[in-house]
Amino acid sequence: MRTIQAAIIALLLLAGLYGCAAGRPEGRQQPVELTVSAAASLQDALEEVKTTFEREHPNIRIHYNFGSSGALQKQIAQGAPVDLFFSAAVEPFAKLKQEELIDSGHEKTVLANELVLIVPKQGEEAIRSLDDITRAKRVAIGIPESVPAGMYAKQTLEQAGLWEKVKPRLVLAKDVRQVLTYVETGNVDAGFVYRTDALVSGNVKIAVVVPNEMHEPIVYPLGVIKTSKHLKEAREFYSYLTSEQALHTFEQHGFRRAR
Repeated sequence: MRTIQAAIIALLLLAGLYGCAAGRPEGRQQPVELTVSAAASLQDALEEVKTTFEREHPNIRIHYNFGSSGALQKQIAQGAPVDLFFSAAVEPFAKLKQEELIDSGHEKTVLANELVLIVPKQGEEAIRSLDDITRAKRVAIGIPESVPAGMYAKQTLEQAGLWEKVKPRLVLAKDVRQVLTYVETGNVDAGFVYRTDALVSGNVKIAVVVPNEMHEPIVYPLGVIKTSKHLKEAREFYSYLTSEQALHTFEQHGFRRAR
């Protein structure tokens, strides 16, 4: 008798669980979470894009991992669970392509930017040209080996014949936003950042816009990571990031469309 009662109870429990599962509306399913590794200079624009995208795609949630493009590239190459990569330079992106980690057909150079030399807003007008940078006691740039903005800054200083003069005064930063912080707080006298970074701060001013011919083109390639566990959703977000709606948002933040 006890065996029969136990069997009946088990059947009732199973029926209840089945009924709960069958009655659960589709809209309450757990959303897919995508991880996007992106250059630090894209942070403000991408946060705005995320808000709009998630509102239109409630089944997808976006998580950003911001940092220097070189460091992010190494993380992906070492197997970090990333769905998309948005780089601030061609080289880190090209390395992942060489390792066949980029989903072919879902890669594109999307944006362009400019390099500028910034100074604290309340500082003296001591720096008005690249040559004036020798007057600065401390100059911040991103680590050239891993931060594209730092690489572009080094190329600029080498082209101007100023690298060896400025090198002893350099303060190296882990990404371009750290350079911005150093200048904002007055910890350095000047720093090289992207134009879009300078525009988000009310505590710095642009002293020099660096001519494009003094460094490699500043472009932002985007791609889906081939090893993504959510390829369908990753490709969906990729399509959105390259859409007119998203490009308009990027332009509002000071980026230009890549040619």
